[in-house]
Order: sequence, then structure tokens, then C-alpha cells
Amino acid sequence: MSDPLYIFNKSIFFLDFILIFAEYQSETVVESLLSSSNFRSSMPAQQLQSLRVFVATWNVGGKSPHSGLDLDSLFHVHSEFDIYVLGFQEIVPLNAGNVLVLGDNEPAAKWLSMINQSLNKSSSSSSSGGRFVPKPPAFGAGSMFFVKPSLKKISENFRTGCRRKLKICNCSSFSEEISRKYGRESCFRCPESLVNQTDLFSDDDEEEDDDDDEEEEDEEGGGGKVASIVSNQMMMKYGLVASKQMVGIFLTVWMRKELIQHVTHLRISCVSRGIMGCLGNKGCIAVSLQLYKTSFCFICSHLASGEREGDERRRNSDVIEILKNTSFPRICRTSFTRVPHRITKHDRVIWLGDLNYRIALSYSETKSLLDKNAWDTLLNKDQLKIERDAGRVFKGWHEGKIFFAPTYKYSYNSDAYAGDTTKEKKNKRRTPAWCDRILWHGDGTRQLSYVRGESRFSDHRPVCAVFVVNVEVCEGKTGTRRQ
Repeated sequence: MSDPLYIFNKSIFFLDFILIFAEYQSETVVESLLSSSNFRSSMPAQQLQSLRVFVATWNVGGKSPHSGLDLDSLFHVHSEFDIYVLGFQEIVPLNAGNVLVLGDNEPAAKWLSMINQSLNKSSSSSSSGGRFVPKPPAFGAGSMFFVKPSLKKISENFRTGCRRKLKICNCSSFSEEISRKYGRESCFRCPESLVNQTDLFSDDDEEEDDDDDEEEEDEEGGGGKVASIVSNQMMMKYGLVASKQMVGIFLTVWMRKELIQHVTHLRISCVSRGIMGCLGNKGCIAVSLQLYKTSFCFICSHLASGEREGDERRRNSDVIEILKNTSFPRICRTSFTRVPHRITKHDRVIWLGDLNYRIALSYSETKSLLDKNAWDTLLNKDQLKIERDAGRVFKGWHEGKIFFAPTYKYSYNSDAYAGDTTKEKKNKRRTPAWCDRILWHGDGTRQLSYVRGESRFSDHRPVCAVFVVNVEVCEGKTGTRRQ
């Protein structure tokens, strides 16, 4: 029984059995196999690294940003976080033209440009007033038939590397470790050809892949475009990892430049929950990625509106359908991948957005409690809290304690809630509510702060949160977070 050849043959048989078995089993079974001591001993040693993540959600009421809008204080740029996750709702008016016909990405391009200006400050770029700002796009000057700026083209200025590299699968590192021990390299490799299969990605991603091809052609031809991009990258502290627009919903993820090289398996999924349950005026954008060995999922949503009794059930339904229908493309064929395809299968999950849950009280009752600063009484009537406590939605999710006033609905350019002044029509009045929320799921995440901003730009106040998240890093890789 101690014959080495016998032991080797038994090992090969065992691995073949596991490979066949895993092909027909659920992700849960595969994860269970991967967590066994035999497989863990074959993997590289891991160490934990703590990163700080800034998250913000803001319903901007269909208004396009102007140059005087102060994003520096909203994003706390002087704190220099490792990751920024910024979600917006109603970046365009939710009219029939935007919902049914046209895809207006000009406001999204403006938001990207302004976010870049806030995040990428450089003391060495004195000529730009202490900021490093790539050449701004021209937004529609001249003819009434101008071509609107392409969001994917604008995004090129804010990336610190080729987007295609963020999508690649590096699962073969685990496979190579197994094959080195057991000599079955061909059984575990994840084919590199999968990286370029365009059917795995959304339409926007396909177009961005085409841009990558154009970029490579420019480089071969010695064009000045690549040199300009490289120069930009040298001066940027933060690079754009992902951005996606679905009608009025817009989600963008930025990271410290030195972290981006460790991002893989970048995927995007959208779920429409608007008119007739299929249009994009409501719904979500979800971004999935792997940073080192830890999977992340960021969801930005805009749920069903309304403050009539029973409307909270429509919002519950939106959440349930988003969790059910959000599925990320499979870019790995190895049976031993741990790359998740569902939201709650990720290691770290953060959900942000205008969830639209209201306070289950009348306008007069709510205003009376607001005037008394009776926060606990108001929170006990918050629909999201009621629905979560009853186990009807977001079961197993977490939200920080709320110590700020309701974020909706304000009169524009005012600190007064809509309906407080006699000049406003009664049909514009809404019961104040905590519509804008940030939640998280899973272990390894700790919330440091949960606050609202005080910008008067919109009828919503922005909501921000700071998290510390643990990331598994292979032993031997250097840390990147500043202490």
C-alpha cells in the first residue's frame, strides 16, 4: 500500500473523479470541495490586506452637472481612499425620449470628467491650478446635429491601463499549482481564448474592446494618441475601472492606480425593472470584479417609487428580482474556479442607490417628529427597516445606524423640504424619507461612517459611507495601501 506508483495512480483517479463530479454540480458543491484541507494545502499562502472604500449614492434629479458643483467635499478627496464606488440615479430626465428612444450619455461623460478632476489632483501640475485634468471633451458646440460624446471614448482618458486586461481570467494560477503537484496540466487550464470572446460581455464592453484594438494599432503606428494617454496615466492617482449607464442609472468605480493591475474578471450586469417590468428607468447596474483573490460586487439601483400604502411591496419585488436575475458572464471553464456569478456569492458586496423606501406616516406626523428630532420614532416607521425586520427583503444584509435627517424630498437649491413653503403646489409635496441608502453583505467588511452630504443641487441629498474591507493577497505580493 505504500508503493509510490500506487499512491500516484490513486491521486490521479481522485482528481479525475473530482473534475467530472464538479462539472455537474452547483457552485456551492465546488466551493465546498475547494475549502477542503487537501486543496487548501495546494494553494499559495494568503495574507489579509485592509483597504478603505468610499461609497456614495446620489439621485441628481435629471440635472446635468455644472462647473461650480463642489465634489471635493462630497468625496472627501483629502482622505485618499483606495477605492471609490460612485452611483447616481436620474442623471437624465426620465422622460419618454430617454427611456424609450435615445441614449443620452452626455451627462454621464460630464460626471466622469468632474469626478476625475476631484480625484486626480497633482501638486506638480501647477499649470492646471493644482489639478491634473485630461483634455475635456467638447459637449455639443456648433451645429444642432452635432455628434454627442461617446461615453466609452471619454472613459479612455481616465483609465490607467487597457480595459481588456481587467477582464482576463487568472484562475490558471491555482490550476498550475495543482498540475505541478499532480502532472495533469491540461485538466485544469482556463483557456486564454475565452478572454476575447465578445459574446461574454455587454454591448458597451464589446465596443470598448474595439477601442482597445484601435489603441494597439495606434501604438504600432507610433501615433501620438498612445503617448498622450501614457503621459496622462503617469500623473493620475486614480484610474477608472468601470463605468456603466442604463437610462438614468450610472455606476462608476475608481481605484488607486497601483491596485488596478491586480483587478481581473471584470464583468457588468444590468437588470431593468421599470415600466412594464422591462424598461431601464428603474432597475440596477451591478459590477463584479476580483481584486487579488477577493471577489467584489457593487450594485447601484433605483427602485419603484410611490408613497401609497403597498408601494413597499413593489420595491421588495424589485430587490428580489434583481437578486434573482443578476447573473455575470462565465469567463472561466476550469471547474475549480471560485469566481462567482451571483450577487450574494461574492466575498464583499455593497448595494447603494435610491431604494425609495418611505416613512409609514402621514406628512403632518412625519413633519411633527422631524421638528422634535425624534429620530428613533421615525426610524421605527421606516419601511426598509420594517421590511428587513420582517424578513421580507434584504435578509442577511447589514446597514449602519442612521444619524442623519431624511434625504428626500427637498425644494431645489433649498434646505426646506418640498411643500414647506406656501409658494409650492401641494402636489409637489412628498413625505420626507430616507430614500437613499447603502447596505452590505458578507464578512470582512466594516463600516466606519454613514453620513449624508448637504449639496442643494438636487431634491435628494447624497449619502456616503466609508468601509474597511479585508482582501486576500497572495504571499509575496507587496501591499499598496498607505497607512
